[in-house]
Amino acid sequence: MARPKVSAPLASPDDIEQQFYEALQRGDIERLMAVWSDDEEISCVHPGGPRVVGAGAIRSAFESIFANGAVNAHPEKVRRLQTLGCAVHSVLEQIRIMTPEGPKTAWVVATNVYLKTAQGWRLVSHHASPGSPREVQEIVEAASTLH
Repeated sequence: MARPKVSAPLASPDDIEQQFYEALQRGDIERLMAVWSDDEEISCVHPGGPRVVGAGAIRSAFESIFANGAVNAHPEKVRRLQTLGCAVHSVLEQIRIMTPEGPKTAWVVATNVYLKTAQGWRLVSHHASPGSPREVQEIVEAASTLH
């Protein structure tokens, strides 16, 4: 199966992350798959779901999700750890859902892992877990100084 390519190398993990969430919001499977690495070991875990490995399996999982419409997911409070060739983003995703009672908000805690490749930065792992409204409040360890 041919994998779509982005037109130019993307300059940063933030560029890839922006494309990923825009693709979710539009239900655009081609754009979504274009952010993933060509590596056979790419992986994805959706809230409450199994680990899915490989481009074909990831595509199939997102096609099933998009069968119900786009995912109105917005990254919040992104924490970034980056080296020259790898970046890990801890993301609080705000998911907006329309219900018969009106709009509702759900929270998902996600980790996105990016590698720098010959094609630019690419997503290699997306792991999402169910969150709760309390996720909005972070517990952050105070900096300590050793003397």
